[in-house]
Amino acid sequence: MEENPLNTVDQNLINYLGQYITQHKKSVMERVLSQRTRFFTVVLEDIFKPHNASAVLRTCDCFGIQDVHVIEKTKEYKVNPFVTRGASQWVDLYKYHNPDGSGVQDCFSTLKSKGYKIFATSPVDDSISISELNPNEKIALVFGNEHEGVSQEVIENADGLVHIPMHGFTESFNISVAASLFLHHLIQSAETENIPDFYLADEEKSVLKLQWYKSVVKNSDIHEKAFYQGLK
Repeated sequence: MEENPLNTVDQNLINYLGQYITQHKKSVMERVLSQRTRFFTVVLEDIFKPHNASAVLRTCDCFGIQDVHVIEKTKEYKVNPFVTRGASQWVDLYKYHNPDGSGVQDCFSTLKSKGYKIFATSPVDDSISISELNPNEKIALVFGNEHEGVSQEVIENADGLVHIPMHGFTESFNISVAASLFLHHLIQSAETENIPDFYLADEEKSVLKLQWYKSVVKNSDIHEKAFYQGLK
């Protein structure tokens, strides 16, 4: 099979930019890439407090979750760098804002087309326990805002509802804490299952590596321009 020239150029560009990154930093990136996954993902619906959403981004990075989806209804989400502590540099963020339609529908249609089963997090009586989630399924967890939780629209369009059993008077955790508990449970459960294609494919890793290299190399756009000019 003839090799795709674009892939060859991309790999050469990765090698070129790699000259400006320390070996230690590259080794860390390789380790992180080997544990990155899109098998599970997180959806945030209309979060009022941006530091909460930013804390979830940080949590996702810690657990190797590559994609985070944000549904913007009345609130526009802006990354808080003091809370993410750089995590937003490594996680892919997708936003859905549709004033003339439904950001929920746009988001859910995208996720379902990629094979995700969507679970809205809610403590209502008919929701399943976190322990009942099937780690062999691609799962998208939806977290609602701090005041009302997930919307009725999310509940009606999700594949199911899930909750963390509570043993105190308080009915819910902080969003970032809840995300941490859910993801820790799912990742641990998945690791015992040896799920095929759980981690990123080589092509996905290459795309991310190039993206990350560009983000850490100073004036990477200038270096990239020089690289392509050198090929002419």
